Amino acid sequence: MMERKWMLRRSNININELAKNAAIDETIACILINRGISDIEAISKFKKASINDLYDPFLMKDMDKGTELIKSAILNNKNIVIYGDYDADGVTSTAIFFKALKRLGAKVKYHVPDRESEGYGMHSERVKSLKGEGIEVILTCDNGIAAIEQVRLAKELGMEIVITDHHEVQFIEDEEGNREYIIPQADAIINPKQKDCTYPFKSLCGAGIAFKFIQALYKKMDVDINEAYELIEIAGIGTICDVVDLVDENRIIAKNALKMLNTTKNLGLKALIEVIGMKDKKISSGTVGFQIGPCINATGRLDTAALSVELLLCQDTEKATELAKLLNDFNKQRQSITTSNVEEIISQIESSDIKNDRVFVIYKEDVHESIAGIVAGRIKDRYNVPTIVLTKGKEMPKGSARSIEEYNLFEELLKCKDLLSKFGGHPMAAGLSLEEDKIQLLRAELNKNCNLTEEDIVPKVRIDKRLPLRNVSYELIEQLEMLEPFGKGNESPVLAEKDVVVERVYILGKDQNTLKLNCRIGGTNLTIDALAFGKVDEFKELVAKRYGEDFIRDRYGDLKIDCIFSPYVNEYNGVKKIQIRLSDFRLAN
Repeated sequence: MMERKWMLRRSNININELAKNAAIDETIACILINRGISDIEAISKFKKASINDLYDPFLMKDMDKGTELIKSAILNNKNIVIYGDYDADGVTSTAIFFKALKRLGAKVKYHVPDRESEGYGMHSERVKSLKGEGIEVILTCDNGIAAIEQVRLAKELGMEIVITDHHEVQFIEDEEGNREYIIPQADAIINPKQKDCTYPFKSLCGAGIAFKFIQALYKKMDVDINEAYELIEIAGIGTICDVVDLVDENRIIAKNALKMLNTTKNLGLKALIEVIGMKDKKISSGTVGFQIGPCINATGRLDTAALSVELLLCQDTEKATELAKLLNDFNKQRQSITTSNVEEIISQIESSDIKNDRVFVIYKEDVHESIAGIVAGRIKDRYNVPTIVLTKGKEMPKGSARSIEEYNLFEELLKCKDLLSKFGGHPMAAGLSLEEDKIQLLRAELNKNCNLTEEDIVPKVRIDKRLPLRNVSYELIEQLEMLEPFGKGNESPVLAEKDVVVERVYILGKDQNTLKLNCRIGGTNLTIDALAFGKVDEFKELVAKRYGEDFIRDRYGDLKIDCIFSPYVNEYNGVKKIQIRLSDFRLAN
């Protein structure tokens, strides 16, 4: 059981005054301040998350040029291909473009690369075969900014190419650390990450940019703007699954997508929601991120992501159900493969000197390369150290890396670039490939350069506010729901309280893995139920360590805990009751 450090966030802003002026609860004001939202106008915009607050898509560099080219291609009956990607963002971007271009009468098809035979992004052989099929225009989504050679080839073959992407622009760095940015010679490049793009929001995902493109194209082609807004439902799935910051335009897209998903008319999504057991239940960002998204992603990992695009475009109920079941089955298979790989790697770490490293570099030949990132993330979560998981690969070992806040993975890999054949990413995640004989050298170099301290690798829990249990109310829960959707950049609120008296302890569930604590509400004779899932052993271990094994069976009256919690309304047999969900706890001093 890893020790966690609890830290209370602090602010110099007058919380009471802001809460009063914004007509919100002090707890809500405190949470918003911690998210960097600290003036009345920003709070109002955050609360509304209105479609009317979306920015003009034509503010994006090359948007006018790119939409003009596609408009001309449609009017001149040119053959267009949408060149997508195999993850949830690429799948949703592809579906948005295909739906919209079909609506505009385009001669259009889509291509989603095969993860193993083609890999991420544009592939030269595929560009040639598309030319052979008569394709005249390539429209990329969620890729293309790094396709220097492939774009040059497409242009030499006489094709027009419009890139829509959100990934970082490639660069060459000289010995002094000066960077020269390299951009493909496409006819138009729509990517707000370009240095000379003045678009006000830089953090859209691929699906968000595809939606903005169609917003602009529909305007040019006199289609009702509300038809473009219908595509937000699909763009929101890409936004939540690509783990971009859920602020500004991303928040507007995600929040409005969730409203639409809860009454969706999309046959594929309807079928998938039913298959995963969420019919007639509230679809939240968690449902999208942990259930819908993994099903969409699983096809690209274990088969072809074209199946997921097909699901989103499906017009036949029977076919939609068949595809939804297939996606769900693939996801279950992916979960099983992931779990066994994680268990094997934990065993490898525990039985070797890897466990003493500050940066884990693990080579396991038989890890399916499509799940290396998920496995690296699980290992990183367990040990709280940066983790690289490598698998055999076709030509050479390749893999994925996941990091912790205190370690800039991209910059550290940059220092070892001479050992790597290929790498790319950002501070928290990266992909890489290298020769097998360089793996141990990489491990040694990363660990030699690593400045992480004991303190750095202790997991941190950042608390938004200490909140007495007597202040938990239906009104507060309602206001907390207003802050949704939660995700990166708008994390779920972290509330805490100290010295909570536990009156009774119950162990529930068929597997006896749910902990229920009946807790006294301070200053009253009332109690509230606190539930923690999968934490029974942790609780027993804590109590036994301090009071002995018999304490659990004998008495609880003088047991006090500090806890981190989130309040919610539980409804059972028509009776509503406030409860709290414990994400962490410790015995009070």
